[in-house]
Amino acid sequence: MKILLFGKSGQLGWELQRSLAPLGQIVALGRQGDGSLCGDLTDLAGLAASVRTVAPELIVNAAAYTAVDHAESQPELAKTINAVAPGVLAEEARRLGAWLVHYSTDYVFDGSGEKPWHEDDVTGPLGVYGHSKLAGEQALAAACDRHLIFRTSWVYAARGNNFARTMLRLASERDQLRVVADQIGAPTGAELLADVTAHAIRGALRQPHLAGLYHLAAAGETSWHAYARHVIDFARQAGQPIRVAPAAIEAVPSSAYPLPAPRPHNSRLATRKLQDAFELHLPDWQVGVDRMLAEVFGQ
Repeated sequence: MKILLFGKSGQLGWELQRSLAPLGQIVALGRQGDGSLCGDLTDLAGLAASVRTVAPELIVNAAAYTAVDHAESQPELAKTINAVAPGVLAEEARRLGAWLVHYSTDYVFDGSGEKPWHEDDVTGPLGVYGHSKLAGEQALAAACDRHLIFRTSWVYAARGNNFARTMLRLASERDQLRVVADQIGAPTGAELLADVTAHAIRGALRQPHLAGLYHLAAAGETSWHAYARHVIDFARQAGQPIRVAPAAIEAVPSSAYPLPAPRPHNSRLATRKLQDAFELHLPDWQVGVDRMLAEVFGQ
């Protein structure tokens, strides 16, 4: 099977190159493309041409506009990358009879309540980023029946920039930290996302009726504050140079950090549909975070 992967340089794209390798030949593209092939999601004609040139049986789109705050002042760019480009990929996938895998976010919901969000719950994005990702889901699903869309949240990896690595840096530089405690979700590793993606693709190829939208996140829940505490405690026990004391990591409300784009307070995602459809067990979020940290520290 020939696989065309977009977003190869991101946290998820890097892991997908590993997890998808047993499924077939991968043509992996970053934003700069590869020779005559275009990986830039703002170049819609180039995207379509690349799909036609490669003629894959599977397209995996791990590229996205993820600058949540910048999206408020760059709505057209966010729309192009997150909504229009997936629609273009879906049209080309349909023309080829190919499968298309795409990733979305808990930001399609308004973040209210305390119950985990299900796939069929009413959406209500709070900002431009969420609106653009929801529009991408809708455009893709309307154009291509053979699709898998995975909504996820709080993604991290051993490489690249993410919350955990930021907390480690700040904890080594500062005597006190103030971390938001009223946003709840599940840190989800790019490694887990990539492995589940490969498993689900195998299942969908055998059983095409499994196509559709799924929530994919690690098990359990936590706040950004508790997540930071977990990361910093692990680093301290691993002998890393941590400056901040445990009692100096203060829990604060979201209002303590006014930002251009509002954040959902409830990022919990119900994953039972995914687990039942593909016979999966999703590990607790701490398992993946600890593994990531051990890799970062060379343990």
